[in-house]
Amino acid sequence: MYTPPQKILERYADVLVNFALNSGKGIKKGEVVHLVCYEAAKPLYMELKRAILKAGAHIISDYRPDSGDRFPFDRMFFELAKPHQLAFFPKHYAKGLVDEIDHSIFIVSEVDMHELEGIPPKKIMERGLAWKPYMDWRREKENKGKFTWTLGLYGTDAMAKEAGISEKEYWGQIIKACFLDKKDPIKEWNKIFKEMERLRLKLNALPMEKLHVVGPDADLWVHLGEKRQWMCGSGRNIPSFEHFTSPDWRGTEGWIRFNQPLYRYGVLIEGVQLWFKNGKVVKAIARKNEKVLLQMIATENADKMGEYSLTDRRFSRITKFMAETLYDENQGGPYGNTHLALGKSYHDCFVDDPGELSPKDWEDLGYNDSSVHTDIISTTPRTVTAHMKDGGTKVIYKNGLFKI
Repeated sequence: MYTPPQKILERYADVLVNFALNSGKGIKKGEVVHLVCYEAAKPLYMELKRAILKAGAHIISDYRPDSGDRFPFDRMFFELAKPHQLAFFPKHYAKGLVDEIDHSIFIVSEVDMHELEGIPPKKIMERGLAWKPYMDWRREKENKGKFTWTLGLYGTDAMAKEAGISEKEYWGQIIKACFLDKKDPIKEWNKIFKEMERLRLKLNALPMEKLHVVGPDADLWVHLGEKRQWMCGSGRNIPSFEHFTSPDWRGTEGWIRFNQPLYRYGVLIEGVQLWFKNGKVVKAIARKNEKVLLQMIATENADKMGEYSLTDRRFSRITKFMAETLYDENQGGPYGNTHLALGKSYHDCFVDDPGELSPKDWEDLGYNDSSVHTDIISTTPRTVTAHMKDGGTKVIYKNGLFKI
């Protein structure tokens, strides 16, 4: 088992605690951080606790045993749980937790990428639905500017094997992607986010009405909708090199295929292809684990688009497939990457104060609401043409590069 050098772990914790949280500003004295970490990531967990304490903040620790391999805790639950157990939601505990915390850090560190293979996908979706109120409460607090979160990755042997590289090589990608090879990673993040922000402002200055996504595996129309903006670099994911928006799902038309595998719900889904009509997925196929894909799409509002994203290869430092969406949706490569998410929209793509809108307001604007948010990725050549409100057109993205 490979463990990165102490200095790397210290820098990593510094980035997650003192940069990623609070939208690039870091945490403040007296704030409360919900820290979710698994046994495999124990060395990073130690440094995260140290960084949070040094900042004068409080920790609600959620330290979990690894699930899979010799101890398949998650699989055991789905094999044994009855319907009432799948639907159980500890609402008082969950609401109290959301009320208490100011920030959340979640570290991904899978030790079994296929733990739930063969589990009826309906059970997995039912469990996600049961916990939807928790995510809704978090989002409501985030919309009011009182909560931030971030995701990070701790490389494991299982993840490296799935990606077809050594554990040390896998960590090499993490180190490079997060600027942990630099003396002052936060300085580097501020620099790259400043460049990305300049591009974001250019995107938002264009009076775009809809996008036409064309490539050897796509012919898709994306309707942006009213009061939308492109977002980037909020610190919600580390790393993050993408520019994304949450379009009006009602205007999605056409078809798209994805060349990257999807690791979701404890299984591997490959060869995903989707057809949209009047904003909804009307046909979906997959070469592997199609039943899981179809059950996910059958979940309420998971048949609608919640996000569309473009990554410029000039920003990304990720050069290898990582078998983890957090990294693969930010991969550079010769053609950059484009991805869309089925399910929940991001409210921070609203141009005004999201805390002022009611659920009916979001619905009227075409923001999707679902217990699902699943990113599906392609790294093939794509040309994205913006169709403007005045009738003009402009190619904004081609072969992995923004053209504005």
